[in-house]
Amino acid sequence: MSFLKSPEIAKYKAHETDTGSTKVQVAVLTERINYLTEHFRTHQKDHHSRQGLLKMVGQRKRLMNYLRRTDVESYRQLVQDLGLRY
Repeated sequence: MSFLKSPEIAKYKAHETDTGSTKVQVAVLTERINYLTEHFRTHQKDHHSRQGLLKMVGQRKRLMNYLRRTDVESYRQLVQDLGLRY
């Protein structure tokens, strides 16, 4: 799954060595969530991975709330780019 990270990090990084800013973390989490959502379409009984998915969704929500509090314009742009419903 690490193959999903590189394009998202490159797109949302603030500077050359940025791999952990809020926008990058949200983008990487969104890719992982989308991947697992597709996984559950064929593996309905994979409850252990589903618990990890719910944790990722909660983490993304907390990061999005932080971003909305600190930088509203970046928050709105990220929601639009990623197609989220916040």
